[in-house]
Amino acid sequence: MRRFRIGSEVYEEGAPDLQAALANAHARTERPLCLCREPGCPMYIARIGGLHLIKRMPLSGGGHDPSCDSYESPYELSGLGALMGSAIQLDPQSGLAALKLDFTLSKTGSRVASEPAGKSSASATGDPRKMSLRGLLHYLWHEAELTVWTSRWAGKRHWWNVRWHLIEAAGQMTVRGGRLADILFVPEPFRAENRQAIEHRRNAALGMALPPKSGPRKLLVLVGEVKEIVSARSGQKLVIRHLPGFPFYIDNALDRRLQIRFEKELSLWGADSSSHLMAIATFGLNAAGLAIVEEVALMVVSENWIPYETIPEKRLVDALARLREKSVKGLRFDLQTDQPIANALLQNRDEPIALFVVPAGAHETFDASLEEMMAARPEIGSWVWRVGEGDMPPLPV
Repeated sequence: MRRFRIGSEVYEEGAPDLQAALANAHARTERPLCLCREPGCPMYIARIGGLHLIKRMPLSGGGHDPSCDSYESPYELSGLGALMGSAIQLDPQSGLAALKLDFTLSKTGSRVASEPAGKSSASATGDPRKMSLRGLLHYLWHEAELTVWTSRWAGKRHWWNVRWHLIEAAGQMTVRGGRLADILFVPEPFRAENRQAIEHRRNAALGMALPPKSGPRKLLVLVGEVKEIVSARSGQKLVIRHLPGFPFYIDNALDRRLQIRFEKELSLWGADSSSHLMAIATFGLNAAGLAIVEEVALMVVSENWIPYETIPEKRLVDALARLREKSVKGLRFDLQTDQPIANALLQNRDEPIALFVVPAGAHETFDASLEEMMAARPEIGSWVWRVGEGDMPPLPV
């Protein structure tokens, strides 16, 4: 259990008088210290509803002991490093992350003409000053700690808690001055016996996406699990689980770009019946109340909701899922595939170990970048699987 020093007193994380101490410290803008290491790692206090929470200071996760819940691998080991301080700007006082996006959250007039393949923000952005739609999905997954896994959780991660963690994470993010949670739509688990109440709550949540009498149309952000993509009379229907009878419509041009940009994700999903295909999309409602998708991105996750991008990476994710040791999956965000990332991290040990998967046929610049990445973090051990040289080596457990 973590311990914190607030003023001259030390409190355990579950202490009954901790909330009162945090409220007083928050009023004085005083920083608690996490005592996982001496002399302590500065933290900040965030007020969420009626609760005060102790949060890790931005960019400070590497200063905590690897066994501490506040420890985080260095951002430069994943695609997050390229976004920090530019597309993602953290306020150390409030703990909120202000996001700069490369896609719009409003539309003026009717749908704009479709862009050529590869130029929509269904593609990962090459501009680190802004975050793509896929990058936002990765960031939500990362901040919701859905990248973290231990075998002790097997069978205990379901859509209801995936949804809860996503919404909680979105509550700590702002886009264009407003809370991301206010425009995020994550469908609640569907139960036939509660259909009327669920549909009433859904209609209330989607009300702001109805077209106004004048001015730009507001768009919402959908995050949900894909059930199927099927033909409609015009375009395609994106069918999301837990939303029976409420499809999202994709025009033919956007569908063609989707099939090209996310061919890999669609093929991985089709090849493994236990995996889930996650969609993130901006959408609005037309005058008839139909949900019309403007932009969309996909991500495939394992049965435990851990993201993966290739068959070798899926093998690594499956091997980590069998361990009782805590692992954290690394995400690419908006980095291109010819740039290395730490595909996962083993922590809660004296020396964290970064796990790297080098794809078959990787260019020599990939190897050079990987060597630089490992040399820059000598305090973190390395495990490397060069796929082109043979089977996956034993994990360092």
